[in-house]
Amino acid sequence: MKKVREDLLKGFLSIKQPGENEGPRVNLDTVLLAHFTNPGKREKILEIGCAHGAISLILAKRGFRVEGVDIQSHLIEIAEENARLNELEEKTKFYTGDLRDHRRIWEAQSFDRIVVNPPYFELKSGTVSPSAAIAAAMNGSECTLEDVVSACHYLLKNRGYLDIVVHSVRVGELFALLDKYNIAPKKIKLVHPRPGAEASVALVEAMRASKHGLRIEAPLFVLDENGAETPQLLEAYRPEGE
Repeated sequence: MKKVREDLLKGFLSIKQPGENEGPRVNLDTVLLAHFTNPGKREKILEIGCAHGAISLILAKRGFRVEGVDIQSHLIEIAEENARLNELEEKTKFYTGDLRDHRRIWEAQSFDRIVVNPPYFELKSGTVSPSAAIAAAMNGSECTLEDVVSACHYLLKNRGYLDIVVHSVRVGELFALLDKYNIAPKKIKLVHPRPGAEASVALVEAMRASKHGLRIEAPLFVLDENGAETPQLLEAYRPEGE
Protein backbone atom coordinates (compact mmCIF):
# COMPACT_ATOMS: atom_id res chain seq x y z
CA MET A 1 0.00 0.00 0.00
CA LYS A 2 1.33 3.40 -0.98
CA LYS A 3 1.34 5.95 1.85
CA VAL A 4 1.35 9.72 1.52
CA ARG A 5 2.13 12.29 4.18
CA GLU A 6 -0.22 15.25 4.47
CA ASP A 7 -0.84 18.13 6.86
CA LEU A 8 -4.27 18.52 8.47
CA LEU A 9 -5.97 21.59 9.90
CA LYS A 10 -3.37 24.00 8.52
CA GLY A 11 -0.48 22.00 9.90
CA PHE A 12 -2.03 21.33 13.33
CA LEU A 13 -1.34 17.66 12.64
CA SER A 14 0.72 15.75 10.10
CA ILE A 15 -0.32 12.23 9.15
CA LYS A 16 0.50 9.45 6.77
CA GLN A 17 -2.47 7.80 5.09
CA PRO A 18 -3.17 5.48 2.15
CA GLY A 19 -2.86 6.93 -1.32
CA GLU A 20 -5.91 7.62 -3.47
CA ASN A 21 -8.08 4.50 -3.97
CA GLU A 22 -5.79 2.41 -1.74
CA GLY A 23 -7.52 2.77 1.61
CA PRO A 24 -9.64 5.06 3.82
CA ARG A 25 -8.51 8.66 3.80
CA VAL A 26 -9.28 11.77 5.80
CA ASN A 27 -12.35 13.51 4.42
CA LEU A 28 -14.84 16.18 5.45
CA ASP A 29 -16.67 13.78 7.79
CA THR A 30 -13.40 13.14 9.65
CA VAL A 31 -12.81 16.82 10.31
CA LEU A 32 -16.43 17.61 11.19
CA LEU A 33 -16.73 14.71 13.64
CA ALA A 34 -13.50 15.67 15.39
CA HIS A 35 -14.72 19.27 15.64
CA PHE A 36 -18.19 18.19 16.84
CA THR A 37 -16.75 16.02 19.61
CA ASN A 38 -16.37 17.97 22.86
CA PRO A 39 -14.99 15.73 25.62
CA GLY A 40 -14.55 16.57 29.27
CA LYS A 41 -10.97 16.95 30.49
CA ARG A 42 -10.63 13.55 32.14
CA GLU A 43 -12.84 11.42 29.96
CA LYS A 44 -11.61 8.02 28.85
CA ILE A 45 -12.18 8.03 25.08
CA LEU A 46 -12.33 5.24 22.50
CA GLU A 47 -12.44 5.66 18.74
CA ILE A 48 -13.97 2.64 17.01
CA GLY A 49 -12.79 2.02 13.46
CA CYS A 50 -9.95 4.50 13.87
CA ALA A 51 -8.17 3.57 10.61
CA HIS A 52 -4.93 5.59 10.49
CA GLY A 53 -5.87 7.46 13.66
CA ALA A 54 -6.74 10.93 12.37
CA ILE A 55 -9.63 11.66 14.76
CA SER A 56 -7.86 10.08 17.74
CA LEU A 57 -4.76 12.14 17.03
CA ILE A 58 -6.69 15.39 16.60
CA LEU A 59 -8.29 14.80 20.01
CA ALA A 60 -4.92 13.83 21.52
CA LYS A 61 -3.39 17.00 20.11
CA ARG A 62 -6.16 18.89 21.92
CA GLY A 63 -4.93 17.32 25.17
CA PHE A 64 -7.14 14.23 25.58
CA ARG A 65 -6.07 10.63 26.08
CA VAL A 66 -7.56 8.40 23.41
CA GLU A 67 -7.59 4.72 22.51
CA GLY A 68 -8.22 3.67 18.94
CA VAL A 69 -9.17 0.26 17.58
CA ASP A 70 -9.51 -1.06 14.05
CA ILE A 71 -9.90 -4.52 12.57
CA GLN A 72 -7.28 -3.81 9.87
CA SER A 73 -3.80 -4.31 11.31
CA HIS A 74 -2.01 -2.43 8.54
CA LEU A 75 -4.05 0.68 9.35
CA ILE A 76 -3.19 0.37 13.03
CA GLU A 77 0.48 0.28 12.06
CA ILE A 78 -0.02 3.58 10.23
CA ALA A 79 -1.88 5.03 13.25
CA GLU A 80 1.02 4.12 15.52
CA GLU A 81 3.44 5.66 13.03
CA ASN A 82 1.33 8.83 13.00
CA ALA A 83 1.37 8.98 16.80
CA ARG A 84 5.17 8.89 16.74
CA LEU A 85 5.28 11.43 13.92
CA ASN A 86 3.27 13.89 16.05
CA GLU A 87 4.91 12.94 19.37
CA LEU A 88 1.57 11.75 20.77
CA GLU A 89 2.56 8.23 21.85
CA GLU A 90 1.86 9.02 25.52
CA LYS A 91 -1.66 10.26 24.81
CA THR A 92 -2.76 7.51 22.41
CA LYS A 93 -2.99 3.75 22.32
CA PHE A 94 -3.85 1.91 19.12
CA TYR A 95 -4.58 -1.77 18.76
CA THR A 96 -6.04 -4.23 16.31
CA GLY A 97 -9.40 -5.72 17.27
CA ASP A 98 -12.85 -6.64 16.02
CA LEU A 99 -15.57 -4.62 17.75
CA ARG A 100 -17.88 -7.63 17.41
CA ASP A 101 -15.61 -9.26 20.02
CA HIS A 102 -16.03 -6.30 22.37
CA ARG A 103 -17.07 -8.43 25.34
CA ARG A 104 -13.83 -10.38 25.09
CA ILE A 105 -11.58 -7.37 24.54
CA TRP A 106 -12.94 -4.87 27.07
CA GLU A 107 -14.74 -4.84 30.40
CA ALA A 108 -18.27 -3.47 30.47
CA GLN A 109 -18.69 0.30 30.89
CA SER A 110 -15.00 1.01 30.27
CA PHE A 111 -15.33 4.37 28.50
CA ASP A 112 -16.77 7.84 29.09
CA ARG A 113 -17.00 8.61 25.39
CA ILE A 114 -16.89 6.70 22.10
CA VAL A 115 -16.28 8.36 18.75
CA VAL A 116 -17.11 6.53 15.54
CA ASN A 117 -17.45 7.16 11.82
CA PRO A 118 -19.17 3.89 10.87
CA PRO A 119 -19.57 2.40 7.39
CA TYR A 120 -21.48 4.79 5.14
CA PHE A 121 -23.87 2.25 3.68
CA GLU A 122 -25.63 -0.92 4.73
CA LEU A 123 -23.86 -4.20 4.08
CA LYS A 124 -24.22 -5.17 0.40
CA SER A 125 -25.58 -1.75 -0.59
CA GLY A 126 -23.89 0.93 -2.64
CA THR A 127 -20.99 0.43 -5.03
CA VAL A 128 -18.38 -1.81 -3.42
CA SER A 129 -14.78 -0.67 -3.84
CA PRO A 130 -12.24 -3.19 -5.15
CA SER A 131 -10.01 -2.09 -2.26
CA ALA A 132 -10.81 -4.28 0.76
CA ALA A 133 -9.78 -1.47 3.10
CA ILE A 134 -12.13 1.02 1.47
CA ALA A 135 -14.94 -1.54 1.25
CA ALA A 136 -14.68 -2.16 5.00
CA ALA A 137 -14.92 1.57 5.69
CA MET A 138 -17.69 2.37 3.21
CA ASN A 139 -19.91 -0.69 2.90
CA GLY A 140 -19.82 -2.38 6.27
CA SER A 141 -18.04 -5.50 5.06
CA GLU A 142 -16.62 -5.96 8.57
CA CYS A 143 -19.52 -4.73 10.75
CA THR A 144 -23.02 -3.26 10.69
CA LEU A 145 -24.43 -0.14 12.29
CA GLU A 146 -26.14 -2.37 14.85
CA ASP A 147 -22.78 -3.97 15.68
CA VAL A 148 -21.47 -0.48 16.42
CA VAL A 149 -24.40 0.62 18.60
CA SER A 150 -24.51 -2.70 20.47
CA ALA A 151 -20.81 -2.41 21.27
CA CYS A 152 -21.28 1.18 22.44
CA HIS A 153 -24.08 0.10 24.80
CA TYR A 154 -21.71 -2.43 26.39
CA LEU A 155 -18.63 -0.21 26.49
CA LEU A 156 -20.07 3.13 27.61
CA LYS A 157 -20.52 4.02 31.24
CA ASN A 158 -23.97 5.15 32.32
CA ARG A 159 -24.37 8.71 31.04
CA GLY A 160 -21.37 8.18 28.79
CA TYR A 161 -21.40 9.78 25.35
CA LEU A 162 -21.42 8.49 21.80
CA ASP A 163 -20.37 10.87 19.01
CA ILE A 164 -21.19 9.50 15.56
CA VAL A 165 -21.51 10.70 11.96
CA VAL A 166 -23.87 8.95 9.54
CA HIS A 167 -25.22 9.47 6.05
CA SER A 168 -28.44 11.46 6.36
CA VAL A 169 -30.56 8.60 4.99
CA ARG A 170 -29.47 6.46 7.97
CA VAL A 171 -30.60 8.82 10.74
CA GLY A 172 -33.89 6.96 11.23
CA GLU A 173 -32.08 3.62 11.39
CA LEU A 174 -29.56 5.06 13.86
CA PHE A 175 -32.25 6.48 16.15
CA ALA A 176 -34.14 3.17 16.16
CA LEU A 177 -30.96 1.33 17.17
CA LEU A 178 -30.10 3.88 19.85
CA ASP A 179 -33.55 3.39 21.36
CA LYS A 180 -33.15 -0.40 21.22
CA TYR A 181 -29.89 -0.20 23.16
CA ASN A 182 -30.93 2.44 25.71
CA ILE A 183 -28.82 5.25 24.26
CA ALA A 184 -30.67 8.55 23.91
CA PRO A 185 -29.85 11.04 21.15
CA LYS A 186 -29.12 14.38 22.78
CA LYS A 187 -27.83 16.59 19.97
CA ILE A 188 -27.92 16.51 16.16
CA LYS A 189 -26.36 18.76 13.54
CA LEU A 190 -27.24 18.30 9.87
CA VAL A 191 -24.60 19.08 7.26
CA HIS A 192 -25.71 20.43 3.87
CA PRO A 193 -23.52 20.87 0.78
CA ARG A 194 -25.08 24.33 0.24
CA PRO A 195 -28.28 26.26 1.09
CA GLY A 196 -31.32 24.65 -0.49
CA ALA A 197 -29.68 21.22 -0.78
CA GLU A 198 -30.73 18.20 1.24
CA ALA A 199 -28.55 17.26 4.19
CA SER A 200 -25.73 14.90 3.26
CA VAL A 201 -24.64 13.73 6.71
CA ALA A 202 -25.72 14.05 10.33
CA LEU A 203 -23.53 14.52 13.38
CA VAL A 204 -25.16 13.00 16.46
CA GLU A 205 -24.25 13.02 20.14
CA ALA A 206 -26.08 10.46 22.30
CA MET A 207 -25.93 9.40 25.95
CA ARG A 208 -26.23 5.95 27.48
CA ALA A 209 -28.97 5.47 30.09
CA SER A 210 -30.26 9.03 29.80
CA LYS A 211 -33.69 10.58 29.55
CA HIS A 212 -34.78 11.72 26.11
CA GLY A 213 -34.35 15.35 25.15
CA LEU A 214 -32.95 16.08 21.70
CA ARG A 215 -31.42 19.43 20.79
CA ILE A 216 -31.40 20.20 17.06
CA GLU A 217 -28.48 22.51 16.33
CA ALA A 218 -28.30 25.04 13.53
CA PRO A 219 -27.35 23.31 10.28
CA LEU A 220 -23.86 23.52 8.84
CA PHE A 221 -23.53 24.56 5.20
CA VAL A 222 -20.30 23.58 3.47
CA LEU A 223 -20.61 26.20 0.72
CA ASP A 224 -22.63 29.42 0.54
CA GLU A 225 -24.87 30.62 -2.30
CA ASN A 226 -21.82 31.81 -4.23
CA GLY A 227 -19.91 28.55 -3.89
CA ALA A 228 -17.48 29.87 -1.29
CA GLU A 229 -16.58 27.95 1.86
CA THR A 230 -18.70 29.09 4.79
CA PRO A 231 -17.35 30.46 8.09
CA GLN A 232 -18.78 27.34 9.79
CA LEU A 233 -16.69 25.08 7.60
CA LEU A 234 -13.57 27.20 8.03
CA GLU A 235 -14.08 27.08 11.80
CA ALA A 236 -14.02 23.27 11.70
CA TYR A 237 -10.68 23.39 9.88
CA ARG A 238 -9.21 26.01 12.21
CA PRO A 239 -6.28 24.73 14.28
CA GLU A 240 -6.91 24.54 18.01
CA GLY A 241 -5.95 27.76 19.75
CA GLU A 242 -5.70 29.86 16.59
